Amino acid sequence: MSTSPEIQRVAVVGTGVIGASWAAHFLAHGLDVNATDPSPGAEERLREAVARHWPTLERFGLASGASIDRLRFHDSLEDAVSVADFVQENGPERMDFKIDLFRRMDAAAPPEAILASSSSGLAISGVQSGCAHPQRVVLGHPFNPPHLIPLVEVIGGEQTSAEVIERTMAFYAAIGKRPIHVKREVKGHIANRLQAALWREAFHLVNEGVASVADIDAAIAHGPGLRWAVMGPFMNLHLSGGAGGIEHVLAHLGGPIEDWWKDLGAPSMTTELKQKVAQGVAEELGQRRTADLEAARDTLLLNLIRAKSDTGRLD
Repeated sequence: MSTSPEIQRVAVVGTGVIGASWAAHFLAHGLDVNATDPSPGAEERLREAVARHWPTLERFGLASGASIDRLRFHDSLEDAVSVADFVQENGPERMDFKIDLFRRMDAAAPPEAILASSSSGLAISGVQSGCAHPQRVVLGHPFNPPHLIPLVEVIGGEQTSAEVIERTMAFYAAIGKRPIHVKREVKGHIANRLQAALWREAFHLVNEGVASVADIDAAIAHGPGLRWAVMGPFMNLHLSGGAGGIEHVLAHLGGPIEDWWKDLGAPSMTTELKQKVAQGVAEELGQRRTADLEAARDTLLLNLIRAKSDTGRLD
């Protein structure tokens, strides 16, 4: 495990589920972490979360010098970012809030520090609009949980410099992430849009009584989800075509696929549908505890990520 030589001190702003996971990941890669969050009890919750994640990160393999003791908590936002080489922000998904937050961080952070947002759907062009130095503001959207899942979507705003995007991509890659550069701002970025497309049809199928929540989950978890965990939709299609590859698949299935697209649903998130899905999840969960499922999921993810690393990239 290695780190970017120019980035050794990271500020984590907002230490909820995502922020705490980021903090654990940065610490595991031998970085100093200054964290801040105005919520009552935030420091205690952060330290508990990092301690909870640490055994999994130890199994991944810690970087030289990695230590929980390199975590510092600050009551003041300005103090937390004042010596940071890189800032990872994880605040509420409200544009007005983020504009003001980034304005304050921009005023307090060192001139060369990169200011990155974990925002799931907001446009970084709006977030950077109140900054005196908007060229250093970038979106670095992780996939939950960040201490396990490698994906980070890197997106520049209208005023973000190409040099900052390059540095951000290099930093994330150096700490074990798989950054992708999203070249245009779109709602929800890339991964969330792809998820949303699947959720839309899953909710539609429940709404139409086609299948139970449990059977729809099984259809993905024991079918295409297994292949998607190995490689993405286009490479999977390519392999489906045998020697002819994706050209063969599209020649023979292009028409049927387009026909399926036309038949996909467009459900509304009504109270009735929400209740139906929630009930289905409760039935699928049964007597199992959510915490036990999370632990089992994380173990499988760890083993899968290790196996993918040992095999080499297939995408």
